[in-house]
Amino acid sequence: MADYLLTLRFDGRNFYGYQIQKTPNGEKRTVGGEIKKALISVFGSVEKLSGCSRTDSGVHATAYRVSFSAEKTLPEDTVIRAINANLPDDIAVFECLAVSPDFHARYSVTSKKYEYRIYTSPVRDPFKKGLYLHYPHPIDEKLLNASCADFCGTHDFSSFMAAGSSIKDAVRTVYDASFYSPRENEYVFSVSANGFLYNMVRIMVGTLLEIQSGKLPVGSIPLIIEKKDRNCAGFTAPPDGLYLCEVRYDKY
Repeated sequence: MADYLLTLRFDGRNFYGYQIQKTPNGEKRTVGGEIKKALISVFGSVEKLSGCSRTDSGVHATAYRVSFSAEKTLPEDTVIRAINANLPDDIAVFECLAVSPDFHARYSVTSKKYEYRIYTSPVRDPFKKGLYLHYPHPIDEKLLNASCADFCGTHDFSSFMAAGSSIKDAVRTVYDASFYSPRENEYVFSVSANGFLYNMVRIMVGTLLEIQSGKLPVGSIPLIIEKKDRNCAGFTAPPDGLYLCEVRYDKY
């Protein structure tokens, strides 16, 4: 039995997230479903197939991780070529590592990093549709970076968790959060943590943009965290601009 860890990129616009979803009318198109089909084509059968995170519909990834076991042993570069030959154009595997039998793509994670991309031009760009949030207003980078600092540390992030979530322990440690502009009219919110709650990053973004617009007062994030009430935070930003871009492990 051989154990592998794949790193892949995907454009989430035409997927219902990662998790395989079966309905009375058949299976929805998911990243996990496409990966499973490709792996079966290459290996015949696979076991312990796991993604590192449950991503929502429309969410993208530049470094998503998938682990699995197979009876057939193949060189890592052969695995990459063979799987990519069986994947659709909106998913690609770019790394394969042999890992220990007790490794798990989700439960072995030590930290994750997300980016949320925003386009601020007054005129929308059709080529950014589904890949950026179009926010046609000025951004005060210094103001939002000061607010980002308030996310850092270990807190109960219940205010930044989707209403109705079944998660009981909402304590997470945010290692770093920042807002920067890689080029004109584009901004990125970057955040890394030991874990994330359902819709946490998207609610963080919505809260920052409401601070930017004046709907929420400057310096309000510590109080929002303290309240542990979803109604105190900002809106949930759409999935379009969200990318999982880094997943780290202590060992493989």
